[in-house]
Amino acid sequence: MLKEGELRIPSGCAISGIIDKKGKRFSGEEIIKSIALMHERSNGLGGGFAAYGIYPQYKELYAFHIFYDNLSIKTQVEDFLAKHFEIESAGNIPTKSVPNIKDQPLIWRYFVYPRIYMSNEEVMDEDEFTSRCVIKINKEYNGAYIFSSGKNMGAFKGVGYPEDIGEFFMLDRYEAYMWTAHGRFPTNTPGCWGGAHPFTMLNWSVVHNGEISSYDANRRFVEMFGYKCTLQTDTEVITYLFDLLVRKHKMPMDKALKVVAAPTIVRDNVGIPIELALASIDQRLREEGIRNQISLLVAGSIRNSVDVVKAIALGAYAACIGTAALIAMGCHMCRTCTTGKCNWGIATQEPELEKRLDPDIMYKRLVNLVSAWNHEIQEMLGGMGINAIDSLRGNRFMLRGIGLNEKELEILGIKYAGE
Repeated sequence: MLKEGELRIPSGCAISGIIDKKGKRFSGEEIIKSIALMHERSNGLGGGFAAYGIYPQYKELYAFHIFYDNLSIKTQVEDFLAKHFEIESAGNIPTKSVPNIKDQPLIWRYFVYPRIYMSNEEVMDEDEFTSRCVIKINKEYNGAYIFSSGKNMGAFKGVGYPEDIGEFFMLDRYEAYMWTAHGRFPTNTPGCWGGAHPFTMLNWSVVHNGEISSYDANRRFVEMFGYKCTLQTDTEVITYLFDLLVRKHKMPMDKALKVVAAPTIVRDNVGIPIELALASIDQRLREEGIRNQISLLVAGSIRNSVDVVKAIALGAYAACIGTAALIAMGCHMCRTCTTGKCNWGIATQEPELEKRLDPDIMYKRLVNLVSAWNHEIQEMLGGMGINAIDSLRGNRFMLRGIGLNEKELEILGIKYAGE
């Protein structure tokens, strides 16, 4: 069976949420109907729900929802729980047979409270003690996964369309004041019961639609604080980030949101477009009288032959390509290069993964890419009346701007189109 990180299926996801502002609880039937409307935004590889307010009779206890692969690992985890927690109630989570839901694991629920002497040994509050136990089980007990651990809330998820998952867990029999739902269309995973959304930690539950390119950097960051990401998915990291920032670091929610999702003014204005940076450096070197002593190589955002021509005209000696070459080789932009487990056999040294890359096909694609760009560049030079690439270098008179403001035109040293 394929594991997380071994398959990429690019697409979006379905998400929905309903909340009663007055805190009145209502049946899960409504959220199931809501997410079912987005059936086409899912592909049956993962669906899930989070519900708040569903366990009022146990509202002071942590509700652990756990997947088990077999009875042996269940016994081991229950021994661990009995040592570290008072178990008020335990039993399997009620489910019903649904034709489209198959290969389900053992699914159990425990209402627990930390044994006071256990948490006092290391002087930590009950939330910190519980979160550490959850992480330890998910990290060290292979075949067990705590997928929900909050108070008076619970996550319900699995492999299937969300409406089928809702029927499987009989969520119409639960009442909550807030529901969220997610229909997964995985980006980097084949889909598994633990990998479906939402992801949770204590009372946090997170779903999202899209892909976060900084997954590995965020993973390394949160793991410095004792978390362990076991499923190689964006949402797991986001959940731990919120737990770290808000619960541990006591950061106000509004500031935590800005940390996780930068304001648009930062997103749109931090960093310099490669064209503006290149033009600025070229001009400064000219002013210093040392332009002919330095060769500028430009890299980043060189996506096609037009970008190469613009870079050369703005003063670059050569343009380097990276992403374009990777895509030509078969890269699907999983953004898992740093893990060494590239699904396409490119950024990896693992023999089994390397077999997925055919060198004979790869080099032909690279040759085709560079050859095509070469022909396109020759055509553009011919249209400018230039017969050599050297004649284009630093020749900004051949460029015109479209959709640029006056400041940008000034930095680039070019005129607006039509002038």
